[in-house]
Amino acid sequence: MTQHYTVLIIGGGAAGVATANNMRRQNASINIALVEPSEKHYYQPGFTIVGGGAYTLKETLRNEADLINPSVTWIKDYAESFQPEANSVTLRSGTTLTYDYLVVCPGLQLDWDKVEGLKDTIGKNQVCSNYSPDTVEYTWECIQNTKSGTALFTQPPMPIKCAGAPQKIMYLAADRFRKHGLAEKISVEFLNAGPGMFGVPFFAKALTQVAIDYGVKTHFNHNLIAVDGPNKIATFLVTDSDGKQEKIDRAFDMLHVTPPQSAPEFIKRSPLANAAGWVDVNDRTLQHNRYSNIFGLGDATSTPNAKTAAAVRKQVPVVVDNILNLINQSAVQEGYDGYGSCPLTTSLNTVMLAEFSYGGKVTPSFPLLDPRRNRAIWWWGKTTGFPWLYWHIMLKGYRIDIPHLESYAKSFLDK
Repeated sequence: MTQHYTVLIIGGGAAGVATANNMRRQNASINIALVEPSEKHYYQPGFTIVGGGAYTLKETLRNEADLINPSVTWIKDYAESFQPEANSVTLRSGTTLTYDYLVVCPGLQLDWDKVEGLKDTIGKNQVCSNYSPDTVEYTWECIQNTKSGTALFTQPPMPIKCAGAPQKIMYLAADRFRKHGLAEKISVEFLNAGPGMFGVPFFAKALTQVAIDYGVKTHFNHNLIAVDGPNKIATFLVTDSDGKQEKIDRAFDMLHVTPPQSAPEFIKRSPLANAAGWVDVNDRTLQHNRYSNIFGLGDATSTPNAKTAAAVRKQVPVVVDNILNLINQSAVQEGYDGYGSCPLTTSLNTVMLAEFSYGGKVTPSFPLLDPRRNRAIWWWGKTTGFPWLYWHIMLKGYRIDIPHLESYAKSFLDK
């Protein structure tokens, strides 16, 4: 069986749903289909505060059916392979879909198996992770259960979803330990496979100070490679300044793991992937570098931006407008500058709102406010404002520009 669509979208996460709904708002008659097997849709930025005990998993969840414009055809199946020369996609069911334009945005996958023993122990033995809806609630349980000893928080090699998330949960845990008089009894440690606190130097220095204020011990070039859950031993591959590597074992009483991540396997083995396995697109137009009627956005693409929902918000109009340009026989336009945002939870009531674009350029939506400051208003944004914008503005396909809100934020802070 073969079905044809003008625009075919692979992936029904933030990128796919927002693209479909935005496209529909720009053109009421275009034939759009979206391929997504899951009937559940999670607001993944909320997982940080679920693990920190300030949000429930239920609050991050909606039914996929309630998010997709009813005029968009929703195909509940898995994409299996791409045949770009024939403008077709084969689904796991065997159905073939053909298209005029293809949008690829399936997100990325969590590679639990790349850390020996992790898959067997995650969700028990005080080994937790905020990165999956299946494990995030156990993070909060682990934090509550930790009364003394060593709490380790890991970060794997890049790229990963939201590079600040591994330390966000660490600060929420450290703040709770402090508030419950446990700070002197628990050693909180951050072990990052990378060379520093954060990839943008402007924010790295401020985050280093946050860690110092909590007494967090930081270890860089430490990559988690194995976990022995029953014996509570984590093994790291440590690289020194000369490139020499050695394995070290660390005992823990709590271990929060950020798993290695990569593009989905069906993307890696497809003709759409670059050598590293990501959907190979132009980082400004988001058009595929070899197939002009294919576009990619979100976490699965080759663009070197932070993989965040905020990046998707900026990418969606670029993809939609460029497809409409091609339909109208106009040229594609460069429109994406690498924008990403990371609301860094630095305590149970403050957030540092980090915004930046390609090259680590700092791009605050509210330039009159020092973005390195930990502010309560951004905690409100993290727990209330940003989720509302996600569900009611971004996913519904509306286009918004935040800077005009700066005067309201400043007036709120001045009161």
